[in-house]
Amino acid sequence: MSEVTISSKYQIVIPKDIRRVLSLVPGQKLRAIVVDQRIELVPITDLTSARGFLKGMDASFEREPDCL
Repeated sequence: MSEVTISSKYQIVIPKDIRRVLSLVPGQKLRAIVVDQRIELVPITDLTSARGFLKGMDASFEREPDCL
């Protein structure tokens, strides 16, 4: 478990091991969320990065008819 210190400007440095595991890069945006009494930093990913993640999915199932 890593520890960080809040600077006089309320800044923190994300430890190198965490940056490496999450593949964080300089300039990347994170969303800060308060959950109970803790802060969670969630990387914001571009929607285009999800393109093709369902490639190869079997879509041969019966679908409901469209309603007009």
